[in-house]
Amino acid sequence: MPFAQVVLGPPGSGKTTYCNGMQQFLQANGRDAAVVNMDPANEQLPYVADVDVSDLVCLENVMEEMDLGPNGGLVYCMDYIDVNFDWLDKKLATLQDKYVLFDFPGQVELYTNENSVHSILHKLQKSRYRLAVVHLVDAHHCTDSSKFVSVVMLSLSSMVRLELPHINVLSKMDLMQQYGKTAFNLDFYTDVLDLRYLLDRLDEPDDADDEQQISLEPRYSTIPHSRLAERFRLMNEALIDVIEDFSLVSFLPVQIEDPATLQKLIAAIDKANGFVFTGVDFQTAVVKDYAFGDQRAPDVQEKYVDQ
Repeated sequence: MPFAQVVLGPPGSGKTTYCNGMQQFLQANGRDAAVVNMDPANEQLPYVADVDVSDLVCLENVMEEMDLGPNGGLVYCMDYIDVNFDWLDKKLATLQDKYVLFDFPGQVELYTNENSVHSILHKLQKSRYRLAVVHLVDAHHCTDSSKFVSVVMLSLSSMVRLELPHINVLSKMDLMQQYGKTAFNLDFYTDVLDLRYLLDRLDEPDDADDEQQISLEPRYSTIPHSRLAERFRLMNEALIDVIEDFSLVSFLPVQIEDPATLQKLIAAIDKANGFVFTGVDFQTAVVKDYAFGDQRAPDVQEKYVDQ
């Protein structure tokens, strides 16, 4: 029974870099890992893909032949992969029981509006893959209150839509300080504590810039700024209500070049997809889970945030 990570996240969140680094880390620690490129638009790969869907369908050709833009072309490609899943299944069979990293495209509409990715993941499960989704978002969003609420909502949408074990990750921790200071300690963001404290931060410069950009749109240009700011706040309040009603989202902070953060992430993923129970007895698995259970943000706070 093969185990796998399904790597998702918005464009630019570091999915491909993560897959490359995670594969190297797993292999260095004795776990035979393969990477499957599921993004037909991903032409420059830092890793050697064991399976590449670009061999089945090429985004550039689809755009030219079907007269589609990049996003429409990608939707077509993922539908094509879904319909021709037998091709992918045969390619995956050559990997035997390797631990697999699926590097998926980042366009949000593929997970919120389309069914192709959900269908592909369901078929992978029917092929006996034990999956865990690793959803990456940039850590620097923690420095902007409204953007952090947005990425939490995005993570929640992915969890509810895909119906798989999820590990949400704050990636690129080393770049976080370049975007400013956080209003609270890192554990406030990793544990997604009472987000209502962020409502009082919506008048900070970054969030004020967001409001200014919205006010420049023609459909909002006639609304007084005070009313627009109030609507902006009410929208964030509503999003926070939804997030707290579900109470599902938390994050693990990860820096891909930091073995300590990767080890903690792998422990969480292994628990989510069941890999922790392979090759060890139940008692050992429980001990391993306990060893990593309370190690989350404090050491990362000191290393990357409080410098």
